[in-house]
Amino acid sequence: MKNKTKNTLIIISFFALLYGAMLANLLIPDKELSYSERRVLAKVPAYSNRELLNGNLFEDYEKYFLDQFIFRDKFRELKAFMTFSVFRQMDNKDIYLIDNRIYKLEYPLNERAIINGAKKINEVYDKYLQGMNVGYAIIPDKNFFVAKENGYLSMDYDRLVGLMKENLNHISYIDLFTILDIDDYYNTDIHWRQEKIVDVAKLILEEMGSYINESNISYEEKRLYPFYGSYYGQGAVKLKPDSLIYLTSNSIEDVLVYDHIDKTYSRVYVEEKFDTIDSYDLFLSGPKSILTITNNKADSDKNLILFRDSFGSSIAPLLLEGYAKITLVDLRYMSTGLLESFIDFTEYQDAMFLYNT
Repeated sequence: MKNKTKNTLIIISFFALLYGAMLANLLIPDKELSYSERRVLAKVPAYSNRELLNGNLFEDYEKYFLDQFIFRDKFRELKAFMTFSVFRQMDNKDIYLIDNRIYKLEYPLNERAIINGAKKINEVYDKYLQGMNVGYAIIPDKNFFVAKENGYLSMDYDRLVGLMKENLNHISYIDLFTILDIDDYYNTDIHWRQEKIVDVAKLILEEMGSYINESNISYEEKRLYPFYGSYYGQGAVKLKPDSLIYLTSNSIEDVLVYDHIDKTYSRVYVEEKFDTIDSYDLFLSGPKSILTITNNKADSDKNLILFRDSFGSSIAPLLLEGYAKITLVDLRYMSTGLLESFIDFTEYQDAMFLYNT
């Protein structure tokens, strides 16, 4: 009798859990965004006979149900815990941990992509930058400092640099690999820490011939906490968040940033962005096609065009020490052929290509 009662309770509990989860998924409104994963979640697929017949409709529904499943983040955390703490695997979907820092594997080196990137830089140089002082630098990703010595796959960084040198014409290389270390990066994010790269900005200014020695600029640190970087959500692990520190000064506070696409002005640091889906957007409002920072208090009359990715957003304010105007261009969001519609290249003396690996 006891066994029968126990089995009945188990069956009832099983169906209660099964249908309870189904009912909860039906009743709870869908989420538009995943703040932990920093992405838009799948929505209910639109029905069409074509999608049904080719099988895409079922795949889209599978993605939708996975994205909108209740307690999704808790299940992801459980999986990460089991992967790292129970099964002792080295990584969880290319995310790995070393000394309470989160990393993402970047392997193997995509030589074709590197060569295509060099071709794009040559295209921009040939069309717009001839006669200017032009340099480029590669920002190493976090794996460069720890992957190989800890038994993780690592791209061939020497080959990467070699390919760029072989394929770039008339452009000077500035080596950042030797000046950076792992402490210059956030524990939970891909990016470098602005307060740690003042020396990097100085090196770039010196190599570009724009460092103002007599400048006595001093920065004030502003600290924001907690900062959960992009790897924090991807890894689904519980680690202490970072503090995001940004450096400001009277001259930086007076600077205006012009968005050529939206035709609006903003500040260098937009603290309202700190509590959004990507807090790193505090720096220059995040991903933007073309921005111009004008420093009316500059000791220099030189202007710089900075072709960059997101890493450029945090170093650009530090480069204002050597330039009166910096225009930032993100070629991920802007066709090369459209640049002359927004930029008068005769106003610029220097150009810099600055990209993470």
